[in-house]
Amino acid sequence: MSDLFPGLGAGTEMVILFFLLMALRVPVAFSLGLSAFYAMGQMGFGFDIAGDLIAAGVTKFSLLAIPFFILAGTLMGTLGIAERMIRFFRVLIGSMPGGMGVVGTVVCLFWGAVSGSGPASVAAIGPMIVKGMEEDGYDRAYAAGLVCTGAALSIVIPPSIGLVIYGVIAETSISQLFIAAVVPGLFMGLVMLATLPFAGRRGAGRAALDALSPAPHAGLPYGRRLAVAFREAFWGLLTPLVILGGIYSGVFTPTEAALVATVYALGVGALAYRTLTLRGLYEALADAAASSAVVMLVVAYAGLFGWVVTVEDLVGSYSGALLGLSDNQWVILLAIMVILLVAGMFMDAITVMFISLPIFLPVMREMGWDPVWFGVVVMVNLGIGLFTPPVGINLYVAANVTRLSIEQIARGAAPFLLTSLLGLAVVAGLPQLSLMLVEALR
Repeated sequence: MSDLFPGLGAGTEMVILFFLLMALRVPVAFSLGLSAFYAMGQMGFGFDIAGDLIAAGVTKFSLLAIPFFILAGTLMGTLGIAERMIRFFRVLIGSMPGGMGVVGTVVCLFWGAVSGSGPASVAAIGPMIVKGMEEDGYDRAYAAGLVCTGAALSIVIPPSIGLVIYGVIAETSISQLFIAAVVPGLFMGLVMLATLPFAGRRGAGRAALDALSPAPHAGLPYGRRLAVAFREAFWGLLTPLVILGGIYSGVFTPTEAALVATVYALGVGALAYRTLTLRGLYEALADAAASSAVVMLVVAYAGLFGWVVTVEDLVGSYSGALLGLSDNQWVILLAIMVILLVAGMFMDAITVMFISLPIFLPVMREMGWDPVWFGVVVMVNLGIGLFTPPVGINLYVAANVTRLSIEQIARGAAPFLLTSLLGLAVVAGLPQLSLMLVEALR
């Protein structure tokens, strides 16, 4: 096979080809696979070993958490659990300053503890939150921007698919990663709340807020209305406690928790809410299968890509170049964060991790950084990338469900982007924010 880029090594040619394919809008998974196949041909390896490498990349027990967490989140959206949660939070905090903006932020945080996927969260709760915020006087684009930002925290708030992937690549305890991400995730939610006063909300008044509470809540005294909403949402509100409580207490592993979440969602839909139908189950399974296939195809071809990176020793050369930037660890950390932020503007979080972590992890070890804290910093970085143009995937999902343009939603998300970057600086600069719970539970 002739060289596409004479004078360069097969590994470097692979990286260049990958970005060229991405620029040509070839799907990420196929860009990874085609560039890896090309490099393997240049190195003289037959494609007969590709199947073994792909199988080795996807047959890891921890990765079973991905399809089951996706299915659990899809089921909870399909079975009406998300709608009941939003009703409860509307009644509980809808009359606070900020109204539905506060409700939207809280629901996004809460749903992050159910879904584990940013795009899935936007699709499940986005339409209801945007509609409620618009009725409460918020600009529609701003409301969509809030949903994109809040849903991005789904890869930070445990259980997080991103943290599962990081734990597999970095060979770090997924349970510890989940524990470490709790406080930073809540902190980033507070940063979102601090952004709301600058929304330019037109205001809706108490009467309009009351109207946002659908029957049977409307017209009831506040206490009674709250009790009704809580009773309806109880089993959904219990979901994060079941999942995270089981993980942290050692009853089941994060991977087993994904299966527990799925069975729990089916049980709630069938027995508590009686919203489970064969048609709804089929639709949830189909949606979850499609989403899982996209993720796992990326994982499969990323395994080939990573194998070439290892064989060609790109890790050593690239990480060495990164370490040569400065003797100051904060300069190196800043460089890593900038790379992650820029990469997140063009690629999904899973692809960025598979490409960049083999290079960054040796740097992390050389600097003596805690791998759990570093994982949280990586997740916050990549979460911001989910709503950063031009390829922030949350923006595309939000555009689909709100019928707004990407540009409009990006402008609406701009205030949250600025404050999220400040929040990222705090999470990166204060490792104890991530490690306090881990150390307390050891």
